[in-house]
Amino acid sequence: MLNYSNATLSIISAHTIGNKTNGEDLIVSRNALEIEDDELRERMMTYFLSSFTSSEFYHFTSTDGDFQLNPLFQLASDIFDSTKNFHTKSVSIAKHLYEVSLHPQIKSGDLFVVLFNNVQIGGEETAVLGIFKSESKSSVLKVTSKKDGNFSVDLASGINLEKLDKACLIYNLDQDQGFRLSIIDRSSKSSEAQYWKDLFLRVIAVNNEFQSTKNVLDVARHFVIDQIVDEFEVSKADQITYLNKSINYFKNHDEYNKKEFEQEVFEDQELIKSFRKFDNSFRKQFDIESEDNFEISAEVVKKQSRVFKSVLKLDKNFHIYIHGDRELIERGVEKDGRKFYKIYYTSEQ
Repeated sequence: MLNYSNATLSIISAHTIGNKTNGEDLIVSRNALEIEDDELRERMMTYFLSSFTSSEFYHFTSTDGDFQLNPLFQLASDIFDSTKNFHTKSVSIAKHLYEVSLHPQIKSGDLFVVLFNNVQIGGEETAVLGIFKSESKSSVLKVTSKKDGNFSVDLASGINLEKLDKACLIYNLDQDQGFRLSIIDRSSKSSEAQYWKDLFLRVIAVNNEFQSTKNVLDVARHFVIDQIVDEFEVSKADQITYLNKSINYFKNHDEYNKKEFEQEVFEDQELIKSFRKFDNSFRKQFDIESEDNFEISAEVVKKQSRVFKSVLKLDKNFHIYIHGDRELIERGVEKDGRKFYKIYYTSEQ
């Protein structure tokens, strides 16, 4: 968990990143920013760091798989070694981002490159290099009193301190593995949004309990939603039941055991065989490591619970929430072709 209560903002540089394809310029500042107002520094610290609450971490990589060929790895290494040329290095970071901002839908924005000291992550204190891009502006009303006793109101545009668009923290840890990073990207999942993580940063996920838990839940969800109906005769209610059983396994256990998970969720040997085949294919396609046992991340389970939907939608008339015993709901078809679900219960509220 990130703790910045004793952290200090050491150096900060700011630049403007345009969209190269759209003919927008890269505008770099001559010098680092000088911020003498203590309240402003405190607000900026909160803006930059407060959104990093996840335990999902990454390492640098490159197209060849060698993190040492990643330009950001080299720049971060130089900055951690010496802050003497920090601003010059920040200009290089800005130029690198500008060169990969080629999709016409990528928004221009303000780039901040910041060095923090005394940041604690997982109990370790370290220096952190932060890279932040703000792509959205907010309008505010500025009320000013005049000498004659009257007031004036102006409309100003600026960065919303409650919203961090794109960001990464590079911790001065695990340098021999490509450093440890945290990433934030508020954009959509569209192709133009992937440039931050895939083209600019070029990272791979760290294989820890967070990633292992996420991987199994992703595989289970895609199997139930996309694959199971192609091989077995299952209803929407059945699919929801398998999704519920999958997420409930992780809610009710501290450690994951592959065979135990398969038996509790799918039970049927043919289903288990199909799941294993899909699991192997899915992991090979996305280059995901396979683990039979690991400690479950409660943080991931909480997040994924929102994705594992338990709602059965029937036309536009009914929504049935299925949380428990699948045996209490039956599916059928009337003689006239109308479909129905029969639900058994003991009490109503």
